[in-house]
Amino acid sequence: MSSPQIILETLLPHLKAAAGYARFLQPKIAALPDKDGGESFFYAALTEADLAIQNFVEVALLGNFPNIRFYGEEYKSSPNTKYFHAIDFGGKDDYLITLDPIDGTKFYMDGHSNYQIILSILNTDDYEAVIAISPSGNAYFYALKGQGTFKGTLEMSLSECTPLKVDSTAKPTILLGTAMTSLTAALKDKYKVINAVNDYSSSVQMPNLNAILSGELSGAVKRFGQFIDGGALAFLAKEAGCIVTSLDGSALPPLNSQGKRI
Repeated sequence: MSSPQIILETLLPHLKAAAGYARFLQPKIAALPDKDGGESFFYAALTEADLAIQNFVEVALLGNFPNIRFYGEEYKSSPNTKYFHAIDFGGKDDYLITLDPIDGTKFYMDGHSNYQIILSILNTDDYEAVIAISPSGNAYFYALKGQGTFKGTLEMSLSECTPLKVDSTAKPTILLGTAMTSLTAALKDKYKVINAVNDYSSSVQMPNLNAILSGELSGAVKRFGQFIDGGALAFLAKEAGCIVTSLDGSALPPLNSQGKRI
């Protein structure tokens, strides 16, 4: 099995090409039919970019790592799903690759710049690596377990990126995710509180979870963090020096404690 670093290095050129595609297509994108079962309108729009980017990354994975496990957000719609070894957890060091081809499809469809492409490498208990690419920002963050978080432009290789340390003087702003509105009263005296759903505007861009890495947010609270997006970004934040806990302040449980299938 290839190391997480080798996997990232191999996929990085393909992810950069996918970023260029997403940036090119954003003004032209047209929505496909809604996804089934989405609880929030943030997950209501399935775009052509989601499918195209996932298929592109799948081809790169199958061409380079034909025995890899892979779970993409659009696995139900992809013709490649059946060719992967599995879409769930295996044994120790039998890595599972996950992909959110367009994290923030609502942002993307409304023309905002704060969408991203997130790819993760998961072991049975924890993340081994995460890369989050910002096509509009011409930048990306990545982290390898225990080695910190790094930032670079899309022209840079992994080795050219610079270590990231979260700014201790970050703006006193908290982002509340879906169903977290009840915390507003306890936080509003010390923080500016942004509600990810109620405060959303199609015309005025709001910070996303990744804004913790830039110092635009000092914290965020989510009801749950999916492996492919919220959990992955929490791993980047933790490797950069942030405190990441469950809602009761305890350490996050092992990934596979949630069941084998994502």
